[in-house]
Amino acid sequence: MEFRTLHYFLTVAQERNITRAAEKLHMAQPPLTRQIKRLEEELGVPLLIRGGRQLLLQALDLPGEGG
Repeated sequence: MEFRTLHYFLTVAQERNITRAAEKLHMAQPPLTRQIKRLEEELGVPLLIRGGRQLLLQALDLPGEGG
């Protein structure tokens, strides 16, 4: 996992929109989408709920979080 990929994810999470995040990152939308999907595959969990015009962060049940 690269710091750059985490930066991309953070920007997408803040913007809640891949297109706006891509514009803010000065990159095209398709490569950004691929990077986020690769991160999800690497972690083995979906990070975003896709649908409509906005993205939502997926709630994760992390080990040791109790609850």
